[in-house]
Amino acid sequence: MIRERAQTGTQDPDVAQIRWLGLSLGLSQVWVRFLLALVGLLLAFAAALFSTVEREAGSLWGTLIMASAALLLATFVGLTTVPYLARRVVVSRVREAMDYDVTRAGMIYILISVAIGIAALNTGNNLLYIVVAALLSAILVSGIASALVLRNLTLDVHLPEHVFAGRPMLARLLLKNASRWLPSFSVRVVPAKRKAKSKYRWGWEATTFGWPPNRAPQEQWLRLPDRRLRRVREEAEKPIFAVEESVYFPFVAAGEELRADLEISFPARGRYAEKDFGVATRFPFAFLMKTRRINLAREVIVYPAVKPTEEFLEVLPMVTGEFETFVRGRGYDLYLIRDYMPDDSARHVDWKATARTGTLKVREFSREDERKLRIVFDNPAPGILPAAAYERAVCLAASLGWHFYHEDVEVSFTAPGLEPTEDVFAFLRYLALVEAREATPALSRLCASEDYNLIVTAREAGELPAALAARSYIISCCQFPISSSQFSVPSSQ
Repeated sequence: MIRERAQTGTQDPDVAQIRWLGLSLGLSQVWVRFLLALVGLLLAFAAALFSTVEREAGSLWGTLIMASAALLLATFVGLTTVPYLARRVVVSRVREAMDYDVTRAGMIYILISVAIGIAALNTGNNLLYIVVAALLSAILVSGIASALVLRNLTLDVHLPEHVFAGRPMLARLLLKNASRWLPSFSVRVVPAKRKAKSKYRWGWEATTFGWPPNRAPQEQWLRLPDRRLRRVREEAEKPIFAVEESVYFPFVAAGEELRADLEISFPARGRYAEKDFGVATRFPFAFLMKTRRINLAREVIVYPAVKPTEEFLEVLPMVTGEFETFVRGRGYDLYLIRDYMPDDSARHVDWKATARTGTLKVREFSREDERKLRIVFDNPAPGILPAAAYERAVCLAASLGWHFYHEDVEVSFTAPGLEPTEDVFAFLRYLALVEAREATPALSRLCASEDYNLIVTAREAGELPAALAARSYIISCCQFPISSSQFSVPSSQ
């Protein structure tokens, strides 16, 4: 409409007359064109009737003139009015596409209708024709009633902000009937239909040139950054809801909003998305399952599984012991009781232990102001680790970060492609989407600090600088078993 107003200075006389007619009658331009189209079609219909009368009267020229006039009028209306009205179809009507699925009861009903229709054609029995008409009318009524049931429904889906793989979560569905007088019956919220199509694209992929080529990466003499052109398969988006998951609402009154909680779980880390959802019904006769698609985009970033795995239970006591040894000092958490030294303060003397042992004893505390831990995930290049071992490393880094985040420790996180941060959820989001790729090693970006480093890497301990290794606990992913019974590998890897 704005574009039309800007072009009023260049409009032709016919458009100006239509606009003047609409303003004088108090109608919009759409209604004026619609009424003119009806008048044109009525004239075309009258001309067609007169052509039939002229043909019955035996007038060849009268029949030709009237038939041509009817054809020209219909063509003029079709070329001038129909495209104009089609461009102004309400967007909400266009997007509310319907999907139809014939149920088992509907298939049986259709077969019975076809059988009776064939019998009516063969016998010419009027009663059978009436029965067939009633059966077909029931199908028509079913389609209209189900469309009215779904027409005024609105849907909203609320998902939690932080989601971990393998942990059940609750998704809240809000279904509202916006109609003021018409209730809805037997409504089911379902995932929209998905088309399993795989796309391929050509793209440059970061890799490493190694020599000799037949040796393991750790045994190669030369390793240089390189790039190669590959035809990559783009995996389809992983859906949030499984196909069999749905929520049933038996009755939604006019103007009522109902809510329901659906428990869902994600098997692996990664990005899950839904572009639209569907509200379906079999009302009233269960012949058809009619589904109305609702454009409602939702996305969930699923963090790696945080659970006490075998590697986590094996590593945690050693990490904790090394860290406590590194940060022991004078604070408030008792670290140990030892013999008195000349430079110790008298206020730290443990008189009970002194009386029990007969020698002067002092209490040593861990320094809370220096309990700083930095967790480093050194993302390896493709091909260094098997997929299952890589997933174990990601989950171990996530589990350690989540554990120390809830301890009395000032913890920070760093990784290739991740700026140093103290936000554990930023670190978990990074681990949720990370893939093995060629990048600047995280170890080369570590600056000197008083932090104790916990490094999850595919390198051996001897490959790290001595100064860094002295202030670090190194977890080598190459020692992980290859079995993947406890971990789900994302399809993108």
